[in-house]
Amino acid sequence: MNTTRTATDGMTQPAFFKRPLPSTLAEIAASTGAQLVDASRGSLRITGLASLDQAGPMHLAFFDNHKYAEQLAATKAGACLVSPRFEADVPGHVAVLRSKAPFRAFVSIARDFHADTLRPQSWFDNAAVAASAVIHPSAHLEDAVVIDPLAVIGPEVQIGTGSVIGSGAVIGPGVRIGRNCNVGAGTTIQASFIGNNVLIHPGCHIGQDGYGFIFFSSEGHVKVPQTGRVLIQNDVEIGAGTTIDRGSLRDTVIGEGTKIDNQVQIGHNVTIGRRCLLAAQIGLAGSLTIGDNVALGAKCGINNHLHIGDGAQVTAMSAVKDDIPPNGRWGGHFAKPTKQWFREIIAVERLVRDGAPGAGSAEAASKDRVSE
Repeated sequence: MNTTRTATDGMTQPAFFKRPLPSTLAEIAASTGAQLVDASRGSLRITGLASLDQAGPMHLAFFDNHKYAEQLAATKAGACLVSPRFEADVPGHVAVLRSKAPFRAFVSIARDFHADTLRPQSWFDNAAVAASAVIHPSAHLEDAVVIDPLAVIGPEVQIGTGSVIGSGAVIGPGVRIGRNCNVGAGTTIQASFIGNNVLIHPGCHIGQDGYGFIFFSSEGHVKVPQTGRVLIQNDVEIGAGTTIDRGSLRDTVIGEGTKIDNQVQIGHNVTIGRRCLLAAQIGLAGSLTIGDNVALGAKCGINNHLHIGDGAQVTAMSAVKDDIPPNGRWGGHFAKPTKQWFREIIAVERLVRDGAPGAGSAEAASKDRVSE
């Protein structure tokens, strides 16, 4: 069975999601605030969205990066959102929707076309509590809560209206989950309070022990009790496979509007501010504090007990061992201000290219040692 679809099929999205209703270019222009350069094309119907290289005559694409100029020249798209500076590059057969922010406009349309992808629903088309779910008698579920098969809801749990708990999820004693939340399949949550409109993707583990031991004592490694909680504020999204440890004495806190990617490790007592962005595979050691509007690149690691100031940015794969001031731009191993880091890289490359003083003798000595 052929399970793929191409642009010529009139659809680039797989069949897992609903197909959007067609919209005319005039309607798309009105919705996004873009200007349809040739108003006579206003009745052209758009049935889907696609990239430049996969689009067909009934697709809308966008262009905002000259790196993809060849794709723009060869595209078969029916229409393209484009900034004024690139408007002249659009082929004549493509209707132009002029926009100051083409990608933002494209995302706006995508959200309208594919609203069902933004908030996961029951994987079993449930509208209530599945018969195979295990609900403790003392748990309290508000109206319109959906519990998928084989989920387990422990004693004294509270779940707000409109929330969806995925199959195989386990919600531990006393956990509170707000309204319009989604807890993905296979997720475990304990010792946590979760706000409203929180999206937790499958396979997350939240509220387990932090890594607390007295090391190398006469009794071996002695475990420190972890008696804190995890507090997740409103509008947070947590990617698949992420782990968030509960606090030891004080709470682990995830601030309002923060978005966390897949496979991130957040240690005990960490405080993350509002509207932060954490890319995949970040490791945050315990008891560090991250301010508001901080962006951390993929695979960066941050040592414990540090403070990352508001608005700071850390490049991918950096190792942070020092505090970062507000609005700092840091990167490297170990991380430092990016301008300094780049200067040092250039200086080292110049030394390697031009030859550092005494480098020849050092190389010869090294070869002698190898031959011995």
